[in-house]
Amino acid sequence: MNTNHLAPDGRATEYPLGQEIAHAATHGAGALLGMVALVLLVWRGVQANDPWSVVAGAIYGASLILLFSASSLYHALRPGRAKRVFQALDHAAIYLLIAGTYTPFALVTLRGPWGWSLLGIVWGLSAGGIVFEVLVRRRFLRRLSLALYLALGWLAVVVAVPLVRNLPAPGPLLLLVGGLIYSGGAGFYAARRLAWNHAIWHVLVLAAATVHFFCVYNCVIG
Repeated sequence: MNTNHLAPDGRATEYPLGQEIAHAATHGAGALLGMVALVLLVWRGVQANDPWSVVAGAIYGASLILLFSASSLYHALRPGRAKRVFQALDHAAIYLLIAGTYTPFALVTLRGPWGWSLLGIVWGLSAGGIVFEVLVRRRFLRRLSLALYLALGWLAVVVAVPLVRNLPAPGPLLLLVGGLIYSGGAGFYAARRLAWNHAIWHVLVLAAATVHFFCVYNCVIG
């Protein structure tokens, strides 16, 4: 049984030391890979001489770095004020990664009315989610946060038809697979009584982000 918990007053979740090391290490590796991804995405956009690809790649790459860095630092810190701050940043960065992942598809693949509408809606909802995470940190709202992550992530079904029409293969498949991995990981994230549930969640987030990176790099940017 997992012994981690989140106090009702919003104190940072506590995990056994071995689990925290795994949490910090997995997403620390993700932060390093995010730096590589940022360089590759921007360089690919530059080679294609496409400013939209450069901007979209930079935003997406930066969101990867922010999410994995905030997560790794949160789990690496000892319990205290700094850890609580980074916990809030970690949760807020999930919204940034979701919006950052949408950005290349909105700015490059779709653009036009569909793309701009999607971009505005996703970033607007993400900004609201970030405010929610920073101002309201209570255990009983944890499942609501998870539901918001999933709802925002699957908002892509609204633009499924134009997206599939404009995204070359195997882009639609990679996009779907990444979304399913994220969703499966959310199940482990919610399974508080399962030992190492959060570490499994971290690995699945890293796997899903990798799948989406290859989708963006091979089928969107450039």
